[in-house]
Amino acid sequence: MKIKLIDKYILMQVFLSCFACVFIFMIVWIMPEIFLKTVQKTISGQYSVETAVSIIVYELPKVLNIALPVGMLLGAILTFDKLSKDFEITVLRGSGISFFRIIASVIILSIFAMFLTFVVGSKFLPVSACKLKVIKGENRASQFVFPVKHTNGSMDKILIISNFDNNNIRDVIVLNFYDEAKDGSSLLSSILVSDFVKYKNANWQLNSAKKYIISKEGVFSSIETVKNLSVLNGISALNAYKLMKYSVYRDRELTNSQIYEYIKLLKKERMDDEYRFMLNKYIQRFVHSFMCILFAILGCLLGFSQPREQKFIGMLIAVAVIFSYYITIPFFDLLAEKAILSPWITSMIAPVSAFILICVLKKTKDL
Repeated sequence: MKIKLIDKYILMQVFLSCFACVFIFMIVWIMPEIFLKTVQKTISGQYSVETAVSIIVYELPKVLNIALPVGMLLGAILTFDKLSKDFEITVLRGSGISFFRIIASVIILSIFAMFLTFVVGSKFLPVSACKLKVIKGENRASQFVFPVKHTNGSMDKILIISNFDNNNIRDVIVLNFYDEAKDGSSLLSSILVSDFVKYKNANWQLNSAKKYIISKEGVFSSIETVKNLSVLNGISALNAYKLMKYSVYRDRELTNSQIYEYIKLLKKERMDDEYRFMLNKYIQRFVHSFMCILFAILGCLLGFSQPREQKFIGMLIAVAVIFSYYITIPFFDLLAEKAILSPWITSMIAPVSAFILICVLKKTKDL
């Protein structure tokens, strides 16, 4: 019964500390980046009051997704630092209770935070991001490049779409290549230019296109006008259309099922750079949620100290961990995209590093 009471006591202390840290972190994050800009645009008349409130509400899932792991780390540090300074940890340890039994309730809370982070990131964040996109009138550059390769890996054609909106595909350039390659490089055979493409029944059809025929010597030989020319059909046409639709979304605007389908399409069409980038982002969603557990354990170890030991060292390490974790995400994205490291490696560097730090602290601290 005593252990159960201890669990309840520690759980409540950590929960309150984590809640306070998440709340403060969200306020600090929202104030400079979101709140002030929204207020300025509301005062200037660009946003109505209703629109401003909607923007702030829809920004919350993105901030909460970031704040939950941070809250677990800082909340655990503050709680266990207080327990250490008040000699409560010393009394518990003297009663024969192991340190990791003491933090059992914290781990349970972190598992709950892990599931909450995953749900927010995979369900609420895509919806809120799409809503914000509509409210703010933001549109990403609707440009799309789709390479079509032969089975031997040589280039067949490249479609360049400069402007599209659903089925309205406009300003299209098609680069056709000769089957033979010279010195390992593909040679252009013709260039097709059209004002729009008609997509219907898994078929991309050019209307009134200009065809610039190029000789193997690399000079224009003639210009023709082509009507109703099919440039893609079948599975390739369907995949190209789906990829084009996905290309206007950021990764945070896609649900797990959508981003998984996007990854499969990218792999199938051998769009390697984008495939590696999106795979890295997909794995990061699961890793980011799992970081709640690792950060909670790390916070307990950093908060554990001797009664007269200074507490700023643990907090300083925690701030460094948080800064390193979030600041290196774009760097690892780039490493994965450029095939310097596998996406499976880049997405696992953070949890492995946290686990190593936990092992080091476990050995160095007198638990």
